[in-house]
Amino acid sequence: MTLSIILMGVIVGFLVGMTGVGGASLLTPILILIGIHPSIAVGTDLLYNSITKLFGTIQHWRQKTIDFKLVKMLALGSIPGVVLAVVFLKLFDSFFDNQEVIIKHALGYVLILVAFATLFKVFFGHRLKENRWQLQSLEEKRWLTISIGAVLGFIVGLTSIGSGSLYAIAMLYFFRMIPVQLVGTDIAHAFLLSSTAGILHASMGNVNYTLVFNLLIGSIPGVLLGSMLATKAPTTVLRTIIATLVLISGLKLI
Repeated sequence: MTLSIILMGVIVGFLVGMTGVGGASLLTPILILIGIHPSIAVGTDLLYNSITKLFGTIQHWRQKTIDFKLVKMLALGSIPGVVLAVVFLKLFDSFFDNQEVIIKHALGYVLILVAFATLFKVFFGHRLKENRWQLQSLEEKRWLTISIGAVLGFIVGLTSIGSGSLYAIAMLYFFRMIPVQLVGTDIAHAFLLSSTAGILHASMGNVNYTLVFNLLIGSIPGVLLGSMLATKAPTTVLRTIIATLVLISGLKLI
């Protein structure tokens, strides 16, 4: 079992490094489909993501490709959103016995959303023209930014999915920034978000630390190898295939 988990980490890390598609949208449904309880899969994935996003944040901080003002404003909404989601799960579990079913179905719907968001980014992201939101200053759309953070933060806290992919789509549409800054800002915010959610889920006993460790053993070399081969691979084709697999996984979980 340990060897298969490490191999899973290698495969997920490789695909993330090569395509940039979020690890959570790949890993969480796989964990559930192999028999891990949905709540444990979500908590484990969040903590795993927190550690992996830390390295990306450090690198982008060194490159000065993080918009910290945007990260802060998104976090003003996303952190409370995550806390609210975890509190909701805790309260729901106290009154009902189908928390796992709720998480599983929520995962399914969010995976479908992520799949379509990924396909949109692949085929239409470069065609987006400047809109009135992009032309406004960050302060002018302060409450819009905080609201985006809150809504997506709640989704991440509930499912572990979207800390990168959904926020990236929002940044692409509502904010004007160069691609590398969008990636850096997205990763830095995802680190804060997944760390907060991971700690909260850990406090509820929803983290399998052995699983996290084995996944990291595999994913770190997988990400490095995928990143090295990224320039030689048909990225658009691979992202489309992965988005299709994510869509199928989502439909299976509903």
